[in-house]
Amino acid sequence: MSSVALEATHLAKRFGRRWALRDCTVSIPTGRVAALVGPNGAGKSTLLRIAAGLTRPSSGSVHVLGGAPGGDNVELLTRVGYLDQERPLYRGFRVEEMFRFAAGTNPTWDMDTAHRYVERLGISLRDRVDGLSGGQRAQVALTMTLAKLPELLLLDEPAAALDPVAREDLLRLLMSQVAERATTVVLSTHALGDVASICDYLVVMSHSTIVLSDELEFIVESHRWLSAHPSTATLPDGVAVVEERESSRDVTVLARLTEPLEDETWRVAVPTIDEIIMAYLRLGASSPGASSSALDGAS
Repeated sequence: MSSVALEATHLAKRFGRRWALRDCTVSIPTGRVAALVGPNGAGKSTLLRIAAGLTRPSSGSVHVLGGAPGGDNVELLTRVGYLDQERPLYRGFRVEEMFRFAAGTNPTWDMDTAHRYVERLGISLRDRVDGLSGGQRAQVALTMTLAKLPELLLLDEPAAALDPVAREDLLRLLMSQVAERATTVVLSTHALGDVASICDYLVVMSHSTIVLSDELEFIVESHRWLSAHPSTATLPDGVAVVEERESSRDVTVLARLTEPLEDETWRVAVPTIDEIIMAYLRLGASSPGASSSALDGAS
């Protein structure tokens, strides 16, 4: 079994004159819940669709669970679950009919899992899809993906546009699968709160490339706010500046440290994960096309 769930190397995808992905390199270990974070158009959906074998890259390579995704790799397709943000369901079907359809097209389908999840969510097998709320349809779509019993889940904005209760129910359903089966999850999200609450790996995308990727805990521990008077603000070696703020009294930088800071000139504070993400998004916006390797060890 591969120790890497998703690995992309110099991955690029072009649609006409527009680059949806450019020179993306990332390696997500198995057993993680990884968040893809970035603005609309950053390339998150394209990366997931390529990983699911639904779109071919223009250049570079991608492997999931040690294999190359694509229509010919049937065995690999059974090990990967993909949920599009459109959550395609046959609206004229009842929930039980959707499940029977999925059982006939997925050799690893587990009907007991599907029944258990919708019962937990209070959704009847006799309900028609078009009579469900948006949150319930999202829950049924996720249930169908989970009942495939995949080793790797690729989820494109699974909780987008849901009310808080439906969002919590959906994320709780997802995390129960992770706990029960040690499933690896890669999900795109705009909600930064989801990153801290359910994810342990972070990939930040901006302008069609990856500007940061690493274990969430390591990212927090390796970043610090550093403040000092402008007359003494000389950074030591091994410090990469991600963001700088200057006032009449102080210079403050968000820095990534490669070793402990022993210079007492600087006042040190711990940033939140939201602050780190926003700083890298601003960095990517200010220098579009820059890859994570250009950020002094940011990948």
